[in-house]
Amino acid sequence: MIERILIANRGEIAVRIIRTCKEMGIETVAIYSTADKDALHVQYATKAVCIGGPKSDESYLNMQRILSAACLTGCDAIHPGFGFLSENPAFARLVEQCGLIFIGPDADVIEMMGNKARAKETMIEAGVPVIPGSRGVVELDEAFQVARDIGFPVLIKARSGGGGRGMRIAESEEDFIDAYTTARAEARTAFGDDGVYVEKVVQSAKHIEVQLLADHYGNVLHLFERDCSLQRRNQKIVEEAPCCCLPEKIREAMTADAVKASRYVGYNSVGTIEFLWDGAERYYFMEMNTRIQVEHTISEMITGIDLIKQQIRIADKKKCSLKQEDIHCLGHAIECRINAEDVSADFAPRPGHISFLNLPGGRGVRVDTAIYNGYDIPPYYDSMILKCITNGESRLEAIKKMRIALEELIVEGVPNNVEFLYVLMHEPEFIKGRFDTGYVDTFVQELKDNGTIV
Repeated sequence: MIERILIANRGEIAVRIIRTCKEMGIETVAIYSTADKDALHVQYATKAVCIGGPKSDESYLNMQRILSAACLTGCDAIHPGFGFLSENPAFARLVEQCGLIFIGPDADVIEMMGNKARAKETMIEAGVPVIPGSRGVVELDEAFQVARDIGFPVLIKARSGGGGRGMRIAESEEDFIDAYTTARAEARTAFGDDGVYVEKVVQSAKHIEVQLLADHYGNVLHLFERDCSLQRRNQKIVEEAPCCCLPEKIREAMTADAVKASRYVGYNSVGTIEFLWDGAERYYFMEMNTRIQVEHTISEMITGIDLIKQQIRIADKKKCSLKQEDIHCLGHAIECRINAEDVSADFAPRPGHISFLNLPGGRGVRVDTAIYNGYDIPPYYDSMILKCITNGESRLEAIKKMRIALEELIVEGVPNNVEFLYVLMHEPEFIKGRFDTGYVDTFVQELKDNGTIV
């Protein structure tokens, strides 16, 4: 039985996990870098251990120090959160070798689905539709031939990619060599692996992902889908659940395929299958996220299910007590990611001192954050400082609540994207649900052209 968990993360997700652990009567151990000595997760945890310097490789990516902290503080399990080591199969194996429970899927599954080319092959075997493209990693000559066969534009993707890195679009044959070379170089720098594969670009597509819950006893459930199409340079900024324009027959087929995929790979945790939907009759597997996601909040809001609690219970080998027929979609939810960034400087990160903070509230409003008045945002980590989530009986009600929440939200001391998101919440095409993965980049360019963003 899990009695004490080390949280191998920081920021709002560490705070989020601590809160659920408190509800469950589980003690928590926070780890922190020297830059995070005043962080909220350090204050909230049962115990806290400084494991190194401010850079991630000195602390939150240092497996040996994390495992030492877990063993010295008598932990039973490690929760990796998202980012950092959450999808690192070597870390998951080391956790188990130390006699601890890794709160996530088996290391072999993480490894299989983390290799994007191998994951695609696995989905073909499982009978899940995939985007036309190369069968695995390809060198330049073969990649170019595949691109010519499937037709331009094509996407060159890192097999070990994530977070929008290691991806380049080639619009034509003339662009291909440069895009291929750049994608490989970026993949090598970001992931230490320059293997890439080629896929057809699905035009005017929506990014739809299905939230899954799978235990060790063959039970696999879905918590409906999320629309994550509002992205800037492949980075999500707004998510909502469910997708407002997904036909019911596509929803049923997509969720069934997600469950089938999870069963096929022997998944046993909380996870997500991402699809591209062409807006008509076709959808394609993109990837599987073998961790809790940033936007898990909106799935929680529409179902009333605590995904962190379920994840911990599954890791503790408890059978899932839920059945698919017990899970209902309760209205609509929207999440906005608030970043410390300068919109006028091409959204460049801007860490600094929070001189004043006012958080929104009210019925159907949730805020997940780890910042507070007087907090100093370190320059070493991700620029996301807060998630604002609203829930309404209808999508329009959720949008209206988000507008009010963004009006009430005040973050002074650092540049941020609150005003940008407020403007986006009033855009006619967004309100109508007429947007795809390229919408935000086009919207930003329009704001630049008309002088709104200088």
